[in-house]
This record gives sequence, C-alpha cells and structure tokens, in this order.
Amino acid sequence: MASIHVRNGKLQLDFRYKGVRCREQTKLDDTAANRKRAKQILDRIEAEITLGSFSYSSYFPNSKRADQFDDWEKRSFNRREENNSACELPTLAAFSEIWLDEKRIEWRNSHLKSVESNLRAYILPAFGEKVVSSITKAEILNFRAHLAKEPAQKKEPLSPATINKVMTPLRMLLNEAADRYEFNSPWKGIKSLKVPRTDVQPFTIDEVQQILRTVRDDFKSYFTVRFFTGMRTGEIDGLMWKYIDFDRRQILIRETWVEGEITTTKTDGSQREIHMSQPVYDALAEQKKHTGQQQFVFCNKDGGPLNHNNITKRIWYPLLSYLGLKKRRPYQTRHTAATLWLAAGENPEWIARQMGHTTTEMLFRVYSRYVPNLTRQDGSAFDRLLSREFSGDLKNINPLAELNEEKNHG
Repeated sequence: MASIHVRNGKLQLDFRYKGVRCREQTKLDDTAANRKRAKQILDRIEAEITLGSFSYSSYFPNSKRADQFDDWEKRSFNRREENNSACELPTLAAFSEIWLDEKRIEWRNSHLKSVESNLRAYILPAFGEKVVSSITKAEILNFRAHLAKEPAQKKEPLSPATINKVMTPLRMLLNEAADRYEFNSPWKGIKSLKVPRTDVQPFTIDEVQQILRTVRDDFKSYFTVRFFTGMRTGEIDGLMWKYIDFDRRQILIRETWVEGEITTTKTDGSQREIHMSQPVYDALAEQKKHTGQQQFVFCNKDGGPLNHNNITKRIWYPLLSYLGLKKRRPYQTRHTAATLWLAAGENPEWIARQMGHTTTEMLFRVYSRYVPNLTRQDGSAFDRLLSREFSGDLKNINPLAELNEEKNHG
C-alpha cells in the first residue's frame, strides 16, 4: 500500500508499480499541508496505475526509473495494439477498470482498497496485458504456484489464506468476463487452497483477572469491555456514546472503525445489541466520567479513535510480557468472551448473536474444544446421570456383573 515517509526533512513517496517498489524523493518539507498534498498525489498515482493510464516519466521525469518504465510502457502499448487489432475483447487491465467501477457501489471502501491492492501488486503485472479470453487454466495455476513462493512483508511465503484472497478477484474477473463476452471461463475445476483451521488461544479467567488488575488505570475500562463483550477491534475502537444504552444495559453495534474511517459493519449479522454484564456496565459508567463529552467512548487526547497498533505495541504486549503470559494478539479477547460464555452455560444461540454470528456453526467449530476444560464437563455429567437414575443397581444392566460376582465367590 502506498505511503509517505520523511527523508532528510523532505517527504518521500513510496508505492508499487508493475510489481516494483518505487521510492521517489520530493522537495516538499514535512508539514501538514504538504503531507495532504503528497497524499493527493499518491491517490492520483494509484488510481492511474489501476486504470492503466499511469506514466512514470510524467510524474518523475528526472528519476532513474523513468527510462526503464518508459520502455516497458511502450512495449506494453504495442502489445495492446496488437491484441486489440487481433481481437475485439478487452485486456484484463481494461476489463478490471469496468468491473471495479461497477463494484464500487456494492463494496465497503476497505474491501475495495484491498481488491485494488491485490490487483496492482499481483494480478495486473501477471495478466493485465492479456486479452481476457486468452488466459488459460495452466497460466492461472502457474501464477498461484508462484504466489506460494512470493515473500510477504515478513520475508515468508504467502499463506494459503492470503493466496486465496489474491486469487478471488482474478476468479471473479474471469468468470464475469466469460459470462459477458461468451467464452468458456478457464477457472473450471480450480479450487481454493485448503486453509488450516484457526487455532484460537483464549485467556483463562485467572489470566483475565491478572491482566485487569495490572493494566494501566486509563486502559482498565477498555480491556474490561473487550474481554467481556467479544467486540471486534474495529467495533470497540469506533464505539460512540450514542450507541451506549445504560437504561437497557445494551451496547449497540452499528458502525466500525476501519482504515481510518467510520463505516457500516461488515455484514447485517454484525449489527447487534450486546448485553452489558455488571463489570462492563461499571467500566462504561467509569469511562463516561472521563470521555463522556467526546464522541468516542475510548479516544485519544484529541477526541479521535484510539490507534490499535499503538495500543498493541505500547500497552498490550509489554503487559503480557510483564505478567509472564504467552504473547497473543488483542483479538484473543474476543475468543475469550466466547469461551467464558460457553463455560458459564449460556444459550449458544444467544452467544452467537452477541458475537455477531448468524448461526451457531462457527461457535461450535471454533470454540467447543475449550468448553470441557472450562466447565469440567468431560464425561462426568453422564456418570452422574447414570448414578442418579440407577443408584446401586448399575450392575444389573451389565450382563457380566453376575458372572463376575459368581467367580469372585467361587
């Protein structure tokens, strides 16, 4: 994703073009106004890259990369002309422009940015200049195999989940193009990679108590709400006082904070009412004394939403280290709420609604293995049932009981 850095007091633009990381120094001083101007330039560059109309030398005529990309762009233009003269169908890059324009009204900005990012970084460099009908199944499978070797930001191969995420826009593009221009989609028979089951690592109730006793006072309410409501990070970071109903003891989940903006929840099922337990009610009542005049329940000194990356690095991880607890992402507080609700014997359908799930399927698939350890329900409940119903006559339902007794007497 494009970003702005500071080098020698001047702003530097950092973006990717044709799979290459490009860093171009500007003459702009590091000021708020210049950062805004640089952001506008970057947005325009990314838009033109996505549309296939970007000219490197037009923006950076003195750059060492300008000649390199100019030659590449001329060759690409010639190939496009040859393809277009031989076939009336569009290239994948041209069709992606049409497709994205049609999808903008359907998708949230965060999802649109994710799709555009995957198009720029992976799909268009590989297939952008190809006519949509010329892309073969073999090329798609070879592209996916290459992704498995592609190092991610952490210098590790892309995970199956990430590869599937990259492949999804390509699948949608080709299937839509095949339907629209009446050719056979090459995607037939290509299945998503199998993604390993997520291994959640919830905290025990003792660990939760340790954390809440030790955490800084100004974050005690924040983590209390996280541990006992199961709210997602974006939901609690974007939580506003207008969605807190103390009379009905409810937290209304209606919006979420995603990539620097307030937006609607991901799905209709995510819009829900979370019940306030007593610790949550008390924590929010205490928090209202400090931020009740602000828009957001948990906010920074300027009244804006908290930066979850800063909280994770400066508060959360140091706290776990201090307590000698295993390092886990703050998102595990959501998993903790689910396991604690299950352990308490709450109705699974009620828990699913609190979590924002439309069914209980995910609840049991992800969390059920933690329930025996938390509730001690490891088969002893069935033993107690038999003992209660049959009392001392259990041996009578065992056909070997009398035989064993006779042998003992013998």
